[in-house]
Amino acid sequence: MPTPVILLAEDSDLDALLFAQVNERGGSPFQVVRVPDGVEAVDYLRGAGQYADRTKFPAANLLLLDLNMPRADGFAVLRWRQDHPTFLHIPVIVYSSSYLPADVERAYALGASSYVVKPTDPVRLDRFVRSLQTFWSEFNVTGGLE
Repeated sequence: MPTPVILLAEDSDLDALLFAQVNERGGSPFQVVRVPDGVEAVDYLRGAGQYADRTKFPAANLLLLDLNMPRADGFAVLRWRQDHPTFLHIPVIVYSSSYLPADVERAYALGASSYVVKPTDPVRLDRFVRSLQTFWSEFNVTGGLE
């Protein structure tokens, strides 16, 4: 079975690096592929442009989506996903620094599967990544991650 892919749509190099390091250090069953904005997230999901080669860029099994990104934000990606039902099976975890209730409500209204405020404490980040790995690889039976 191919290695499941977490598509990390994150414009912060530091946040992306920290997530990838914690994921790798924990012996993750996932490959993390990072894109820096919403336009590239959509291109990756569609397998378009530079992401057309699915042997090099395998389809995402889970999208970890920052909200505040250049070119197209996380809300734009969620709206695009709603308009393209082929991609609704891919779980989306909004991964944002925003605590704003309006952002949380809007993300869920646009089809987010979950909303996580980015952990700033390294211990909490480690706990989040391990929980993510455990849930999506051991317990979840939909979305192609089993």
